[in-house]
Amino acid sequence: MMQINARLVICEHRDAMWKQILSAPSGCDLELAVFDEDGGHSLVFPCRKADKGWQNAVTGALVDIRPTHWRDWQAERTSASHDKSVGGQA
Repeated sequence: MMQINARLVICEHRDAMWKQILSAPSGCDLELAVFDEDGGHSLVFPCRKADKGWQNAVTGALVDIRPTHWRDWQAERTSASHDKSVGGQA
């Protein structure tokens, strides 16, 4: 089920749990998580799978990232959720 909301298209998978990046769907606004030396972090803007990688869903600009997990983008998600670790790891 898809819902058009202003400039964003949100896929409703009804599951806010992180999923492996290989299962990421095309054509949906997604929240991506990446790992760096400080652990797992989610991006603060929606992304979409593009032919040549990932793009910012709002601007269309290609984003140079190597995400490991995804979940549906929810615009109402608070910044506190971005502080939580990915996959239950601190």
